[in-house]
Parts: sequence; C-alpha cells; structure tokens
Amino acid sequence: AGDYDECKDAEIVVITAGVAQKQGGQTRLELAEVNTKIVKDITKNIMASGFNGVIIVASNPVDLMAYVVYKVSGLPKNKVIGSGTVLDTARLRYMIADYLKVSSKNVHAYIMGEHGDSSFVPWSLVNVASVPVDSYYDSLNGKGKAKPDHAEIEDFVRKSGGIIISAKKCTNYGIGATTARLCEIIKNSNDSVTIASSMLTGEYGISDVCLSILTVVGGHGITGRLVAPLTDNEIAQLKHSADCLKDVIKQLEF
Repeated sequence: AGDYDECKDAEIVVITAGVAQKQGGQTRLELAEVNTKIVKDITKNIMASGFNGVIIVASNPVDLMAYVVYKVSGLPKNKVIGSGTVLDTARLRYMIADYLKVSSKNVHAYIMGEHGDSSFVPWSLVNVASVPVDSYYDSLNGKGKAKPDHAEIEDFVRKSGGIIISAKKCTNYGIGATTARLCEIIKNSNDSVTIASSMLTGEYGISDVCLSILTVVGGHGITGRLVAPLTDNEIAQLKHSADCLKDVIKQLEF
C-alpha cells in the first residue's frame, strides 16, 4: 500500500525486502550481490522522497545490507541500524537460561560480530544477575542444573535459524518481534542498550564495516556504543568477523 513519496514524513523506515538464500549451494556473496541491487534501489527511492529519519535494516545478509544502506543513503551513521545479532542474542539467553533453570530476564549475554558464521559469544561478559555465569552455577553447587556447555550453546545459536527455515521455509516471528522492539525504543525515546549492527568508526580498532557490538539506541537512532572490556581472544574473534565482512564488501558493486 502507498508509495515511496509517503516516506518523506516517516520517523522510521524498515527495509525487509530481499530474496532468501537458496538451499544447497548459494554462497553468501551470491546472495549479497542479488540483495544489494534490491536494497540499493529501495534506498535511493526512500531518500528521493526527502526522508530524514532512521532506517532499520532487516534484509540479509543484514550487516552487508546495512553497510549498503549507509553508503547509498548518505544518512549519518547513527541513523542506519541493522537488526544484527539481536535475535541470535535472544536465542543465546534462552539456551543459557534453560541450562540453569532460571528466567532468561536474569541472563545478560550477547552474540557479537556479524549475523552469520563468524559470530561469537564473548563469554567473559556473560552473567546471571551480575554474577559470572560459571560462578553462578558453582555457587549453587549444581542443584540439578546443568553447567552451560559453551560449544553446544554456540552451535545451537548458529544452527537454529536454519532449522526453522527447513521446517517452515522462513523465519518471521522472531525477526518481526526484534524489529518491532527497535522501533519501540526509537519511538519512546528511551535509551536502551542492545546489540544491533551499525557502522564502526574505530571501536576495538575496527572501522568501515557494520557489525554488532553493544549499542545504545534512543529517540534519534544510535546515541552511543559501549566498548565493553573483552579478552584478547575475543577481540581477535571480533576483528576476524569484521574481516570476513570486508572481504565480501570488496566484491560488491553499489
């Protein structure tokens, strides 16, 4: 319904368009090339309307598409937000909570990096009600709970999207709720710390790429980024994730 002209006075535009990755052989680069053309065209039309709000990108590969939107739109970097690893993070918290038989609301944990194979869990930041996750388990002497298996949890997070797609051919409710939450934060103008994807400008020594780190989102889009203390190995993993994305960006035309 409607047309691009109606974007002019919008506070938020959400881009969800794009083809789904074909099963059995299509590479991420091939998907990125197809969706870059689609997202580029949409972005040009949005901006031609006079739009000056916040663009939220949910199209995959989301970090690459957020990068394309930022470059094509000319908007300030704080006004382009990718859904990033917000959904991955929700799945991570669910799994940790399931191991410990505690509410996921008490679990603080994040997936950092790209929304893809090079994402990782900075376990040094994971805590339950401010207590480091392994210490939380040890302090309760187990008591029938299972100690979180880091490798198994990360494997679940990476594979769960594919499992859902194989079962019902798409993922819609999770990313729908994620995107709605980002819109809610912006509309309510209350700063909230999330893990959305955005353009980095030197954080952890990384620049000119969109990926997920701790990000403060408020009424005008991104209001700040938190450079949480990571271990040397975790910083190396984050830089590897950035390099994986940059390798694809070099091959895109937009």
